[in-house]
Amino acid sequence: MYEFFFVLIPRYFPFLLEGAVVTLELSFLSMAFGLVLGMGVALGRLSGRKWLEWPLAAYVEIWRDVPLIVQLLVIYFTLPSIGLTLPAFWAGVLGLGLNLAAYLSEVFRAAILSIDPGQRAAGLSIGMSRLMIFYRITLPLALRIAIPTVGGYFIALLKDSSLVSFISVNELLRNGTIVISNTFRNMEVYMMVAIIYFVMSFVASVLVRHIEQRLTPRHLRRKQRSGKALTARPAVMP
Repeated sequence: MYEFFFVLIPRYFPFLLEGAVVTLELSFLSMAFGLVLGMGVALGRLSGRKWLEWPLAAYVEIWRDVPLIVQLLVIYFTLPSIGLTLPAFWAGVLGLGLNLAAYLSEVFRAAILSIDPGQRAAGLSIGMSRLMIFYRITLPLALRIAIPTVGGYFIALLKDSSLVSFISVNELLRNGTIVISNTFRNMEVYMMVAIIYFVMSFVASVLVRHIEQRLTPRHLRRKQRSGKALTARPAVMP
């Protein structure tokens, strides 16, 4: 125990944190790419254009049905055979982003379809264009519905990013395996890696809850707090 706290942590923890920074960079870039592409795919599938809907539906099914590690290996090792070579980091961003977008497109599509048609009718009744209705009414409401699920996918992305170690990206898990190859201290190193993953995921979950609360209208927040207060109040026996 002494060696773990006073030898291993001071010597190797900074190196693991360098990998954690790469993990965060991968996650944020992949999330941004996935959000933009996922929304685009969702809107394309809702456009009613068959020539656009079928290819996008095929993309969603293929990327959801093939394991992520296979997608990463294909992008990194197969694309160079057709003349498209990507650095390992950007191959990881592309693979993670494409995989995430397939899932987020379904989240956004379901959120948009869940909006009450009366909201659109109300917008049309006051002279708003369909484009304005989408940006001022439908999109904000859909994003508010989708935020908890999107946040959950981001937390999952933080952990799934460990798969890019198979294409030689020096993220957190790969740095951990490098330390293990030098020290042969499997349990202690994996414990440090697990702690870092836990801290990143926990902070992400807190931020997601904060964003969800900020996007919830004030009157709904008051209603939620009052509901919690009534639930916490003990029942009074007659």
